Amino acid sequence: MRVVAAGDLTLVPQMAAHASEMFLVLGDPAIYEFENEPPSSVGWLHDRFLKLESRRSPDGTEHWLNWVVRLPDSRLAGYVQATTHADGHCFIAYILASAYWGKGYANRCVEAMMAELAGEYRAHTFWAMFKERNFRSRRLLERLGFSPATPGACARNSVEPDEALMFRPARAKDP
Repeated sequence: MRVVAAGDLTLVPQMAAHASEMFLVLGDPAIYEFENEPPSSVGWLHDRFLKLESRRSPDGTEHWLNWVVRLPDSRLAGYVQATTHADGHCFIAYILASAYWGKGYANRCVEAMMAELAGEYRAHTFWAMFKERNFRSRRLLERLGFSPATPGACARNSVEPDEALMFRPARAKDP
């Protein structure tokens, strides 16, 4: 994995060494308005990040690509991540602390990550799943050119009734 520039932000390959700082970032309760919950401990997060450092699923069929988002002042703001498949399909996710919402950071980081995925990992179709009520994720994905998935794609990807699935083909400007 490479370090990826996203304007004045930097996407740095996530390592177990980031666990302590990310634990503080992920402790922001606003992040969990629609789903999930914060990590239970720094130790749990460290172990999770250590597992993800393999960058591969246990069967070797998926790339697990995770970057922390570093601000210009070197603090961490969140992460972006992707699971890529050999057929060029890629699932993405992202979390930024609420202090960084509404500043265009998520847009820049996700766009930079998708360009890296298209150029270095041959991803050609990006997918994102989120809770239907999560209007912020929907707006971000729409700004990035994502469209709602078909009912067939939702069924193939086990989308729950309270979830939404959106997709975007790689753009011509993506490497």
